[in-house]
Amino acid sequence: MASLRALRAAAGLGLRRGLASAPGAQHAEGGGGGGGGGVRTWKILSFVVALPGVGVCMLNAWLRMQQHSHDSPEFVAYSHLRIRTKPFPWSDGNHTLFHNPQTNPLPTGYEDSGHQH
Repeated sequence: MASLRALRAAAGLGLRRGLASAPGAQHAEGGGGGGGGGVRTWKILSFVVALPGVGVCMLNAWLRMQQHSHDSPEFVAYSHLRIRTKPFPWSDGNHTLFHNPQTNPLPTGYEDSGHQH
């Protein structure tokens, strides 16, 4: 029985020593040593890669918006869309809460057919 206890104690001691020498264990214990290079690397990557990447994406979106046609799509009165079984409790009862006359058609069609964005 005593040898079993000694074996368990030795295994526990070896496990603790192995974990203490594992990479990153000094940071968890509050010990010093390195690690400051990671912050500098990410800071450089943020300014050199991320910010120009966001700028390129913004330019791409703006250029595509300039090429986009601003005409509303042709209205097709599908029977399964824009079903009104009872009126909405606001306004005239036919407009949705966040209704936009240029993009959201009523069950009968667009309100402003000649207006463009």
